Amino acid sequence: MNKLLFSLLLLLLLPVALLVIVTPLDSEKQYIFGLLGIGMLFLLGLNKSKKVSVIMVVMSILMSTRYIYWRATETLHFNSTIEAVLGIGLFAAELYVWVILLLGYLQTTWPLKRTIEPLPDDMSLWPTVDIYVPSYNESLDVVRDTVLAAQCIDYPKDKLKIYVLDDGKRDEFAVFAADAGVGYITRNDNRHAKAGNLNHALTLTKGELICIFDCDHVATRAFLQATVGSFLKEERLALLQTPHYFYSPDPFERNLSAARHIPNEGALFYGPVQQGNDNWNATFFCGSCAVIRRVALEEIGGFAVETVTEDAHTALKMQRLGWNSAFLALPLAAGLATERLGLHVIQRTRWARGMTQIFRVDNPLFGRGLSWPQRLCYLNAMLHFQYGLPRVIFLTAPMAYLLFNQNIIASSASMIFAYMLPHLLMSVYINSRMNGRYRYAFWGEIYETVMAFHLVIPTLLTLISPKHGKFNVTDKGGLLDNGFFDFNIVKPHVIVVVMMLAGIVAGIVRAVAHNYFGVDPKVMALNIGWGCFSVLILLAAIAVAKETRQVRKTIRIDVALPAIVHYASGISVRTTTVDMSMGGVKLVTPDDRYQHDVIEEVEILLQSGAVCIPVSLIDASDDVIRLQFGEMPLSRRRELVRVVLARADAWIEPPHPKDRPLHSLMGIVRCVFELFYHTWKERKARRRSAKLNKGEAA
Repeated sequence: MNKLLFSLLLLLLLPVALLVIVTPLDSEKQYIFGLLGIGMLFLLGLNKSKKVSVIMVVMSILMSTRYIYWRATETLHFNSTIEAVLGIGLFAAELYVWVILLLGYLQTTWPLKRTIEPLPDDMSLWPTVDIYVPSYNESLDVVRDTVLAAQCIDYPKDKLKIYVLDDGKRDEFAVFAADAGVGYITRNDNRHAKAGNLNHALTLTKGELICIFDCDHVATRAFLQATVGSFLKEERLALLQTPHYFYSPDPFERNLSAARHIPNEGALFYGPVQQGNDNWNATFFCGSCAVIRRVALEEIGGFAVETVTEDAHTALKMQRLGWNSAFLALPLAAGLATERLGLHVIQRTRWARGMTQIFRVDNPLFGRGLSWPQRLCYLNAMLHFQYGLPRVIFLTAPMAYLLFNQNIIASSASMIFAYMLPHLLMSVYINSRMNGRYRYAFWGEIYETVMAFHLVIPTLLTLISPKHGKFNVTDKGGLLDNGFFDFNIVKPHVIVVVMMLAGIVAGIVRAVAHNYFGVDPKVMALNIGWGCFSVLILLAAIAVAKETRQVRKTIRIDVALPAIVHYASGISVRTTTVDMSMGGVKLVTPDDRYQHDVIEEVEILLQSGAVCIPVSLIDASDDVIRLQFGEMPLSRRRELVRVVLARADAWIEPPHPKDRPLHSLMGIVRCVFELFYHTWKERKARRRSAKLNKGEAA
């Protein structure tokens, strides 16, 4: 009955929607219509209900579609071949953004907020689980704690087996696995990279469920108890994915001050996007922090090997055969983010190539087994990584008029602004309303601009030749002793900024003397404003390349636990931890004994017992003592992992404040200011240091 009423309502409203989209208006009437729509949107925004959000989404879709229809029917008239090429290129980029906007609304408007399915009290009913920790060239320092955390998972030991899958064939890994009491699997070749490594392990193990952690992802103790219950409730569930949470800062968070206080780049995907996918039974497998049913894997012939994104392709294959997927939006494991911008670019380029490969070799729009919402969710993921060329077009388009006087939009400035304003403002406002705790306004432009120039060639080549390229492992766990500016990564950005600034200067001159140059000052002002915004976004992207030092090998986590400090004299004093890492601990200073008595050990008191660790003093004050851990046996390190990294609530954090678009934009402006200010201060300090050294030498 509800579906019938919905269909009837849709049929009645369709003529109204078409009228809104196709009715032509002059600039004055379009301004009035657009401003009325914006005013109605803001009034609706006062109501926080979900139904009102859906109405606002429909309004945004209608206004954006109206803009695209106007562009297609009124503005594609050109005076030369160059204008036609540039103008059609810009329109194609806008059409791409419109498609992504519609698909994004499909994904994020109806998120499914799944909860934990409890396991039965009878443990004999719990399925057996194999945990895979694949590794290739990562150091043992990175892999060790992942394995030890897996051993801390609360699950019957007779139903849980842990395996290190070592594609690097390293003796120290085999020795560690033996010492830790976990399985060790290697193979003669590295065919099909990570997917081949996982498939080889499948032939040698027997667990009913397969749990996969990348070698830097440390699981909490509750991981399996929070995820396995869903497989018992739903026989056709093939995959349950959890978020990839990173306890180390990514290049944006480390290099941009404003990015440290906002949701990180992955928050949107591992929030509303995956929850929306879950609503349509289209959850993507993300390669780690997931549980998969073995029989589903065996039915598709194992992990997909045809592309370099074996994870998403594997989920697609299972869903084609009628298997279900799920997403649990609880951070139950944490890993290391890419340390440097160069590594970030390499990783994202691989993702873009992989999704483009799937688009070519197993396009979700075609073939059997998928519902239309599933097809569209996958299509959005694959089209998303094609943003490189459209983003470059948007950044550089103003130069066509500012530098070369090419009219690539055949319309007046007032008409362009009248149609574009409601389209842009509504989409920004609604995305901020629905997803503002996961992605702040304008920051998506920064993330994409950093990558845009690097994605154009790889994605185009992969579209032409999907077998082009190979799987690249992302390095993790590195340190950076000295900060530097990674000019090679942002060289194209710098070149475009210089050209754009030249265009803006030329545009200002021509606007001031518009009678002499014979130009429309309003059109010139529109292009100058567009160019200034492009420069702001480009400079913010360039600021990310100013790498800061990364000298801390382990990440400190705030945790207050009772502790006992043991001095060399035999005296022991109680205190409390302030924060801890796998390399050391900060304690509340209990007294001034540290000034004349050596601290030998610190004892951390846990509910399960006490862990006593040898330490050395790094620093001390009246408030806190900083201690570095010494060498410890695996049994103690495992307990330390349990305390620091594997707590059930280790990665649960309060949500970010609601997005404020103007405040978010000012944060980007501040990052650009800091780029120049800090560069000026550093140069001034270097000159002062050079003068001092010269004076001492004299």
